[in-house]
Amino acid sequence: QVQLVESGGGLVQAGGSLRLSCAASGRAFSSYFMGWFRQAPGSEREFVASIRWNGANTNYADSVKGRFTISRNSAKNSVYLQMNNLKPEDTAIYYCASAMGGSSWNSGYWGQGTQVTVSS
Repeated sequence: QVQLVESGGGLVQAGGSLRLSCAASGRAFSSYFMGWFRQAPGSEREFVASIRWNGANTNYADSVKGRFTISRNSAKNSVYLQMNNLKPEDTAIYYCASAMGGSSWNSGYWGQGTQVTVSS
């Protein structure tokens, strides 16, 4: 059974940093893309960043480019999201997801989410 478990969320002041982690288990992810999404209260879930499991093909939402960095450690089966210069509008529940290359994220696997709150 595939499991994605996020951690690292919390409360931080604007301008601060957080590092989210996603521990993946239950299958080999070598053919998968890993992504981070977020959902703020009253808003739809939105894409934040993605990376191919081999570490190539990183993509970012325009709103986080230059501030967030996605990375992975294949030996630890983990994916990370380093978030710097956080803004109040980054406040959301952040979800880790995985999907086969060429497939929809909605058809893949999702974690339970971790709350990030940025105070002004």
